[in-house]
Amino acid sequence: MNEWNLGDDRKKGLKVQTEYAILVGVISQHQNAEQANDFLDELEFLALTAGAVTERRFVQKLGQPDRRTFVGKGKLEEIRLYIEANEKINLVIFDDDLTGKQTNIIEEELKCKILDRSSLILDIFASRAQTAQAKTQVELAQLQYLLPRLRGLWTHLERQRGGIGMRGPGETEIETDRRIIRDKISLLKKKLAKIDLQNSTRRKNRGQMIRVALVGYTNVGKSTLMNYLSKSEVFAENKLFATLDTTVRKIVFERMPFLLSDTVGFIRKLPTHLIESFKSTLDEVRESDFLIHVIDIAHPTYADQIEVVQKTLKDLGAEEKPVLYVFNKMDLYREEAFDDMLEQETKSEIENELKVSLGKQLENDMVFISVKEKENLDILRERLQKKVKELYLVRYPHQTKFW
Repeated sequence: MNEWNLGDDRKKGLKVQTEYAILVGVISQHQNAEQANDFLDELEFLALTAGAVTERRFVQKLGQPDRRTFVGKGKLEEIRLYIEANEKINLVIFDDDLTGKQTNIIEEELKCKILDRSSLILDIFASRAQTAQAKTQVELAQLQYLLPRLRGLWTHLERQRGGIGMRGPGETEIETDRRIIRDKISLLKKKLAKIDLQNSTRRKNRGQMIRVALVGYTNVGKSTLMNYLSKSEVFAENKLFATLDTTVRKIVFERMPFLLSDTVGFIRKLPTHLIESFKSTLDEVRESDFLIHVIDIAHPTYADQIEVVQKTLKDLGAEEKPVLYVFNKMDLYREEAFDDMLEQETKSEIENELKVSLGKQLENDMVFISVKEKENLDILRERLQKKVKELYLVRYPHQTKFW
């Protein structure tokens, strides 16, 4: 019997205590030191979103992660000693996926709760899910994530059942658990298919209006922009995955109506099961006529974020759709990039060079805005209105459309 218990402090009462975490990452052949630190910055933000405070990071350079303990024995011992010296540490989060066996070994060694990046993201999704569809999608993703890890989690159940009524070929307990989970996965998929059908019918009933979808990395300001354009109150927060459910609003620019959708944000190393589960939610992206790709220009790795979004759009089969690139948070970009001693003329030159460079890279229409400071939002409205009008003219070439 272990002397430590992971859940005792949460069993009584409804108050959830702040958890204090250690982050663990590796510098490998697939990611250099700079990338590893960027990923850990993001992991820290994920941990904060989930309600954990990061106390320290541990990074190790390895050719490839250790099969048993992910990091080397020496590094694991270093982490163990740090936890023993800091009693409030009750959570260790790894930046990459762990196998059930790795989780089990590390948990036994460190005597505290172990999470990997995927399980942390799944936990955030579970806390954010509001509608029946989102809750079903998250539950499905969680079960698909859990299924191959049952061996590491449930080894104490791997024995033959016996007793009256249980004689015969029998079935090991872990196989029973696997079968129950597979049955549940099958049930959830059927439930999602039914919700999908209802949503598809709802989308068809919207008529022939032009549909525009907001896409982008998580926490770039999509929901805030949605609130401005639609003059409505869509939930927006400075945390990752504030929006899970697709929100659709009807917008009218000078009697010209169109539908604007706000979708779940993308992220690096997003669990495969989660992408699969949320593909139905992202039908709004696939079926839209036009995409507004929102980018946080102030983020130090915004170029990588653009690549992540473009790759995800390709996976969804939406890479050929027309895109308007909207670079948000220009006010923050200036704060971080410009020295106070720089003259205004020099600042303008640097900004122009940035815009020219991005224009050559992306070869698409783009607007540089700050929703917070209401900068260039009139230009964005004009571009959007012009694009919607062009799409209507293509859809109804032989008739004049009056609204």
